[in-house]
Amino acid sequence: MAYSTISNWVTTEWTDALEAVARDKFLPLIMGAGASRVQMIRTGEYSFTVVTEYTDEAAALAAQEKIAAIRGKAADELPMSMESATAGGVFAGN
Repeated sequence: MAYSTISNWVTTEWTDALEAVARDKFLPLIMGAGASRVQMIRTGEYSFTVVTEYTDEAAALAAQEKIAAIRGKAADELPMSMESATAGGVFAGN
């Protein structure tokens, strides 16, 4: 069964440069940690959600140490912080 994590972030600014760093630096890091798909979704003027998909729960659990380091790196290097995170098995989708 597929497994997904969802993290909600806020930032103090939104720029094209911020989007480029997310796309060009952090997206590949997340994929390299074992994700099968990542979507970064702007949800407000200064907020976004990251939906990370894995093939199964075992793959997600194996990636969590790397994902925690990536989240820490993002919070240290960029003007943002993670507000919440949740995860679970996907029971329907296409």
